[in-house]
Amino acid sequence: MRSQATIKYLFALTLYGTIGLFLHFISYSSEFVVLCRGAFGSLFILLVLLIRKEKIDVSSVKKNLKYLMISGFALGFNWVFLFAGYRHGIAVTSLCNYLAPIAVVLISAGIYKEKINRAQIGCIMLAFTGMLLLTGVFGSGASGDIRCAIYGSLAALGFVVLVLCNRKLEGIKDLEKTLVQLLFSVMIVFPYVLFNDGFPKHFDLQSTILVLILGILHTGVAYICYFGSINILDAQTIAILGYLEPALNFFIGAFILKENISVSGIIGAIMILLASIGNELFAGKE
Repeated sequence: MRSQATIKYLFALTLYGTIGLFLHFISYSSEFVVLCRGAFGSLFILLVLLIRKEKIDVSSVKKNLKYLMISGFALGFNWVFLFAGYRHGIAVTSLCNYLAPIAVVLISAGIYKEKINRAQIGCIMLAFTGMLLLTGVFGSGASGDIRCAIYGSLAALGFVVLVLCNRKLEGIKDLEKTLVQLLFSVMIVFPYVLFNDGFPKHFDLQSTILVLILGILHTGVAYICYFGSINILDAQTIAILGYLEPALNFFIGAFILKENISVSGIIGAIMILLASIGNELFAGKE
């Protein structure tokens, strides 16, 4: 069960890690892409339910409606502020956003009394140090201002609420859970796009096709895998493996998009990978 959940989680992270590559070739505004992700992802899940001839268990949805609504809003909240922060500086925004997994571990230890051994604490510190090097916050390559820290921290808050609420869900299938959460995320993202005049004035074929792929594969499929795994995996594993996403973004930018890379960035990416492997080994022993 744990190995299957880990594979699903890694697959979802891999899809998330390639979103930046797709965005590089999309001419639409980032907030419009975010809106389409939620909308097309929801439609994809509905289609899957129809193909499987599965009916939505309304009673289970009602039973978990409070946490579904909160987690859905948290998902949209995370998307909105993450992309808002990217407008002012990706490095600082990304760093603050990835404080979330560390917060989840600490909250889980305090509220749910989950045990954290010394080795796992070391892995978390190693991964976070790797993130510092990866983003280049303390180097000349970093950019941004106080707004990046604020938006990134707010995005992290949304992620923390999302994970903790999902741990409260009971007796609801992955497809139903993902569908409702995406629908609620669309409800909070739509006003943001409307307020920022983010709807495109003109549509082009390439961008439209890529947005569809992001909505179906990188959202519908990815979130089914993601939400179906985080209730099985422990908070420490979620925290450590979560850093693989920015590491993948780093390598895509360096070797595919030919962005400038630094020695410290390469070291940081390697540290994240080692921390992920180490956490899996130590969690397996327990």
